[in-house]
Amino acid sequence: MPTEREREYYRMGYEDGLKSDIFGSKGPNREVKTLKQLSRTKPRRKLSPWNKFVKANSKKPRFIYKSGSNKGKLNLKKMGVAFRKTPAGKRKK
Repeated sequence: MPTEREREYYRMGYEDGLKSDIFGSKGPNREVKTLKQLSRTKPRRKLSPWNKFVKANSKKPRFIYKSGSNKGKLNLKKMGVAFRKTPAGKRKK
């Protein structure tokens, strides 16, 4: 159980934290940005042709293992072969 003095020190430190200028504005009524808002400040990177292919075809049954220990997982080797047959997957010389 904290003593009266420890509680007072905690309260003083808590109030100092509220008054600090860590998040841009001062006082207890400041607008605190959430992690979701902070992550939106940076634009998302453009997906590569391979990522677009996987996103578009990951739900197709021909690329999903049906049995064994890999049941339900993606068959990436088969996806890679199919991707290389597409115009986006052709190797540049």
